[in-house]
Parts: sequence; structure tokens; C-alpha cells
Amino acid sequence: MKFSKTKLLRRSLALTAAALITSAQATVVHFKTNMGDFDVNLFDSSTPETVANFLEYVEAESYKNSLIHRSVSDFVVQGGGFHYFAADNTVDAVPVFDPVINEPVFSNVRGTIAMAKLGGDPDSATSQWFFNVVDNSANLDLQNGGFTVFGVVMGNGMEIVDAINGLTLYNLGEGFTSTPLISLPAEGDNITDEHLVMIESITVTDNNVDTNLELLPPVTIDGDHDGYPNDDDAFPEDSSEWLDTDGDGIGNNADSDDDNDGVADVDDAYPLDPSKSERETNDSSGGGSLSLWALLGLGLIARLRTKANK
Repeated sequence: MKFSKTKLLRRSLALTAAALITSAQATVVHFKTNMGDFDVNLFDSSTPETVANFLEYVEAESYKNSLIHRSVSDFVVQGGGFHYFAADNTVDAVPVFDPVINEPVFSNVRGTIAMAKLGGDPDSATSQWFFNVVDNSANLDLQNGGFTVFGVVMGNGMEIVDAINGLTLYNLGEGFTSTPLISLPAEGDNITDEHLVMIESITVTDNNVDTNLELLPPVTIDGDHDGYPNDDDAFPEDSSEWLDTDGDGIGNNADSDDDNDGVADVDDAYPLDPSKSERETNDSSGGGSLSLWALLGLGLIARLRTKANK
């Protein structure tokens, strides 16, 4: 199979965005794969922009005959990025629409589906998504603004996702360095859709936008998306603050005297230690003590003087 890359082009659609939302504002979508079928409940009310974005691709049949191109053992199973074309046995990128804003409401726990995105850009998600195979909240809730969870696998569907995650992984080239294969072709033969994990289709099966509360995962462990979990964040609802050394209710970023010792941080050699503010002369990090290199230099000078006097 040839893995070619083309410039990603925005696909023009006859339907408007409003029409897409009206016709497919679904709570449940059906994943049909060559390893089994399962349903996913979407969180329309909690992550409306992300769900609308996903359904836009569903309506455009962008995921039809796409493949699971990435799997990481005990981490994630990822798809939505590439089509397989049986006619010429090639793989090409799914044409993408405009990126969707980040909506990190829920936690990346096992069984959830979340949007993939570019590193360092929270609002860069387009067509690709991934299933959390384990509880990844301690990682994915905290980095890159948090990854938007927009649905959860229903029933016994995770048995299929787990089976995919358990397949042997192969490096098929750039962009496909961790691709699961159901089997290997005979020597000399090409890889085809018989060997790849294929998403044959994703279709809407239930248009009821009200999600069963029992299906909702816990909220993200980083409510303000500042990279600090709520339990360790002195200001869990303020993304600009997370520490309060002196407990005065003013975050360290805004507090001019973090340790409340009466000495401003800019003049305090120990801005987080209220017991001292001036550097001691024998402090190894400064003051009047001589460094190792200085002592070696003095020793060299002494030896030169001794040699000169002989």
C-alpha cells in the first residue's frame, strides 16, 4: 500500500452548518468497524461546538472507509485522519474543516472519546479523535489546555476498542509509526483493508440530545486549565494563579510579597521563605564565599610564586 500525503483541503458542502446541526444533532452514533460495532453517546449540551464539529464530518461521510492509524498500548486508539482507497490501494488525509474551539469540560477517563490536536495549540482540533483506553486524566486533562472529551463508549463497546489496542503495532512510515494491523500480508503482497483496522462508517442512530446523566464521566481534574490539578491549585477557578505561599488570598503571580515577610519579592533573596530575606555571606549560592575555581586559582598563584622564589 502506498502512503501518500497531500495538502489538506477544506471540503465544500452543499449543506450549511446550521442544517448540519439540525439534521444530525445526535446523542448516539454507531461505529461500524471490521473488528466489530459499538455505539458512542455524544455530549451535545456540554460540548456543543465539538459535537457539532464531529457531526459535520459524520454528515460529510468523512469517516467512511477511514482507518485507525495510531494505537498506543494502554493509552489511546486514534482515528479520523486518513482514508483508505481500495481502487488504487492508497491512503490519503481526510479533508478538514476549520478547527474547533477547545471545550475541556470532562475528564479523559477510560471509555471516553476526545479530540486530537496539535501540540501547543488548544484550539487546533479538526477531524481526528481518540478513545481513552485507560484513565489518562493525570496526563491529558493537564496538557495543552486539556483534551476535549465529547462522548463515551456505550455498553460493551470497549471490548472492541481494547481488542484494537491489543493488536501488534507496525511502523509503516511517516505519520504511521504506531499503526495496528489485524494481520500481515503474504511476503511481497501489499497491505490492504483486510489487514488495517477500518472504520467502515459512523452513522447517527439517536437524535435525542439529552444525555443520560449516568453516562457522564467526571469533570476534568483541572477546572481552569492552567496545567495544575484542582487538588494542588490554590485557585482552581483562576487560570492565572495556582500558588499562594503566604495564604493571604493573593496568588503569587499578583502578590508583590509572596512570603509576607515585609520585604518585596524584587528585594528578597528568599521570596518564598518568610524566615529570611538577605543572603548569608557563606551561602553557596552567593555572598562572600570563594568558589572552587577561585580556590584553585589561588593555589596556582601560590605555586607560581614559590617556584619564582627558588
